[in-house]
Amino acid sequence: MAIASRVQEFMAEHGLRYDVLSHPHSHSSMETAQLAHVPGACLAKSVILEDDQGYLMAVLPSTRHVQLGRLSRELNCQLRLATEDELARLFADCEPGAIPPMGAVYGMRVVMDESLAEHPEIYFEAGDHERVIQMSREDFLTMMDMEQASHVRFGEHTWRHH
Repeated sequence: MAIASRVQEFMAEHGLRYDVLSHPHSHSSMETAQLAHVPGACLAKSVILEDDQGYLMAVLPSTRHVQLGRLSRELNCQLRLATEDELARLFADCEPGAIPPMGAVYGMRVVMDESLAEHPEIYFEAGDHERVIQMSREDFLTMMDMEQASHVRFGEHTWRHH
């Protein structure tokens, strides 16, 4: 697989500048950051949630996890995680777990953790487990604006034990 076709079309159509970095096959966002030699806090991951209005894509650094209660309160709704079956159906042009942070492309609302904007470069998986897209903060935030993303602080650090 390669970069998801919908992602490539969206970025070309909107003139977004980006680079593609290749890395050995990875199995998690933290492993992707390691193998691609990028800081985990700069690697954006997408978590798909659902409420009564439909799907919501939560975009946050790979070093954090979604605080469902906090985000539900912020957005005044009751959020739950989408199932693996739903993800496979929604992101048919992506490998499982390599969902790009572009919800509008897939017909869903987007919320971004504000902490991503603290980094000069943002990286994200764009459909497979062997490539990451690298974008400047400015281009990434422009893309989030096109997505009409809400900016909220909802990520909590994931502590790793060694």
